[in-house]
Amino acid sequence: MGVGDWFQTFCGNIRIGTEKRSSIGYRTGRIVGQLNADLRGLDSKTSYRFYVGSYGRSTAIPSVSDVDLLYELPNELYARFNGHAGNGQSALLAHVRASIQKTYSVTEIGGDGQVVVLRFDDGVKFEVLPAFLNTEGGYTFADTNNGGSWRACKPKQEMTAFSTRNIECNGNLVELARMARAWRDQNNVSMSGMLIDTLAYQFINGWAYKDKSYVYYDWMTRDFFAFLAGQDAGKTYWTAPGSGSWVYGSGFQYKARQAELRTKEAIEYQQNNYDYSAKQLYRGIYGIDFPS
Repeated sequence: MGVGDWFQTFCGNIRIGTEKRSSIGYRTGRIVGQLNADLRGLDSKTSYRFYVGSYGRSTAIPSVSDVDLLYELPNELYARFNGHAGNGQSALLAHVRASIQKTYSVTEIGGDGQVVVLRFDDGVKFEVLPAFLNTEGGYTFADTNNGGSWRACKPKQEMTAFSTRNIECNGNLVELARMARAWRDQNNVSMSGMLIDTLAYQFINGWAYKDKSYVYYDWMTRDFFAFLAGQDAGKTYWTAPGSGSWVYGSGFQYKARQAELRTKEAIEYQQNNYDYSAKQLYRGIYGIDFPS
């Protein structure tokens, strides 16, 4: 097996399996079916919803514990809760939570400022963002903090930008973002999934081999970690693809530099046919899903 085979096997190992996807799909259907029945009088488990976050961008890996789901609310509810006495945003979230509790009565369900949170006993957490489609093609959602307010987001624009670049890069953007999550988890790096995806999106656009095969993934590993390590240590936010929203983060540069140096060492081992030693270094970077 050559280096391309190593990375192809690794990328296969960090894709979410059929069983977990089926479980997520089943739970989503129950949540959305109940909301559509109660809020729209509609018998559908699939309408008016889409995944956002890492799961929506297809960059989640099997260790994923958060599933972000946007549910599109009927517009008439906006006028009702916008005019609500007191914190109308809190009342809206409580209204959505009460509907979901009809189908998941024994699951722990709470609120977290903008989302309804469902915690399942297998460690998976759903965060449901109830939101109204607005006139700018984005979504308006309730923020219950500080007395309540309305905020806006553009998740579809973010996902479209990410998906478009992934196609331009022969699927390598999604693979890189998943690999970076494996590195983060293995090395306890403080980076959100959105920050990983934002920086991977920026990096790969200017990378010379962005449309090549797995054979180039050792170089992609080296060059991406060099890119991360080279980010301004004083910078605290970057702009998300598609929406321009601010994505906060800091403190990842040192561990990225360590990973870059390990990768350079691994590449040197490969060139001298010390494959076992090279793979042990990659396992130190990415964890046990990298083949030994």
